[in-house]
Amino acid sequence: MRDIPAALGAKPAGERAERVRRSPQFDGTAFRNSDPTTVPPAGETKPIMRDLMEGRQQRKPHGPIPLVTPSVKPLSSLDIIWYGHASTLIEIEGRRVLFDPMWSDRCSPATNLGPRRLHEPPARLDTLPQVDAIVISHDHYDHLDMHTIRALVGLQSAPFLVPLGVGAHLERWGVPSFRIVELDWNESVTIAGLRLTVTEARHFSGRGLRRNGTLWGSWVISGATRRVFYTGDSGYFPGYADIGEKHGPFDLALIQIGAYSPSWPDIHMTPEEAIAAHLDLRAKLLIPVHWCTFVLAFHPWGEPVDRLWREAKARGVRLAVPKPGERVAVDQPPLVDGWWQSIS
Repeated sequence: MRDIPAALGAKPAGERAERVRRSPQFDGTAFRNSDPTTVPPAGETKPIMRDLMEGRQQRKPHGPIPLVTPSVKPLSSLDIIWYGHASTLIEIEGRRVLFDPMWSDRCSPATNLGPRRLHEPPARLDTLPQVDAIVISHDHYDHLDMHTIRALVGLQSAPFLVPLGVGAHLERWGVPSFRIVELDWNESVTIAGLRLTVTEARHFSGRGLRRNGTLWGSWVISGATRRVFYTGDSGYFPGYADIGEKHGPFDLALIQIGAYSPSWPDIHMTPEEAIAAHLDLRAKLLIPVHWCTFVLAFHPWGEPVDRLWREAKARGVRLAVPKPGERVAVDQPPLVDGWWQSIS
């Protein structure tokens, strides 16, 4: 339990806190979504507890989740490797960007409490290739993991790109300040020839009792000719059409599909909303993330991707559903084969 105080991170201070206070997203006490958002909606506490105690959904797979050892290939025009949950490596125009790396056994401030992984990471952290940027969407434990960050400080030399305020956590964990780039919504930085931009998301933040002291966001990666969008965690909102208009069209959208519930409709998309967001974004290929690895809601384990596949076929959306560790060439994605259904 001695790691808990450090895992909670740190509050923005000094110039970092001043930047937070100047943000248009900050209302003087906390960050806010542009659309009114409740976490969870008022009056939903009893249904949440009822589902937790009485739910009979198959929240875990019946058998082992199949893993693929990530293949090492020459850098491509646009490939991805999905490691599970939201952790994804993007290879774009000869560069590599790592999103939301989470390699610990539990997404929790404690190593012996909290949601536990349903599968091992398909690759050790020390086998990852050198990347050009490590990108964080927000500071929740399943996206920002202290032990993973501490390991990456020594294993990688890339900068960490984070929304406003999140750098305070990283500095507490030993990330040098010169390797931390903090951005507000619609701010960009160019690294290794790629333009990375934080865009809006509809979510919240917090690692302890205090919420929304740091910003959350989605991300756009723009190369000379290829573009990728990552939702981070978000409820559906009209801003996706604006992002698609300003930054799209996208070759690939990595979209959150899991951990939804009627008890918190504003902060995580349903699979059908994920398809709507994909169409708003004007993306060519959808790859779902934020499912499979942790039990974070009450729906059946395989339901998110079953519903996504059904809606994608109904609306003519190109879809790829890799196994953890599987490489996907975005220009030649594999056909969806329903690999998860035999263990759902």
